[in-house]
Amino acid sequence: MIEINGIAHIQITAGRFEVSRDFYRKLLPFLGLKQVMDEPGGYYCVGGRTGVLISPPAPEHEGERFVQRRIGLHHLCFRARAREDIDALHGFVKTLDVPIIRAPQEDVWAPGYYSILFEDPDGVRLEMNFVPGKGVFDTEDKKVNAGSWRDPL
Repeated sequence: MIEINGIAHIQITAGRFEVSRDFYRKLLPFLGLKQVMDEPGGYYCVGGRTGVLISPPAPEHEGERFVQRRIGLHHLCFRARAREDIDALHGFVKTLDVPIIRAPQEDVWAPGYYSILFEDPDGVRLEMNFVPGKGVFDTEDKKVNAGSWRDPL
């Protein structure tokens, strides 16, 4: 058995690359990621031991939107260092003119789980959460409390 050291990078193919790149040019630096590439083939930022690359689609998929519940990615979630970061992100996202699916709230996943859920211009769901301490590993059974889970669709 091995133990991974996190996720190295995530690549999102944007249906409307120019619109999405403008969005991520604002969002990713706000999250503390540093731009390492900005070219016609992609916009790439790295920080917090994670890279995020936004790339253009194949010509036949130009203009398409992400569809929730299709095979593949459902959403991606960034981890915040402090609960206050979630509230700060909420204020920032409100300036970006994108759908906020769920304003900051506590949830059932782990004790103190606090998160926001919003979409990028192509409809890709983005979450940021804060979980204090060891999260689910601070619970007696060391499992996610999915009993009252509901999918925000």
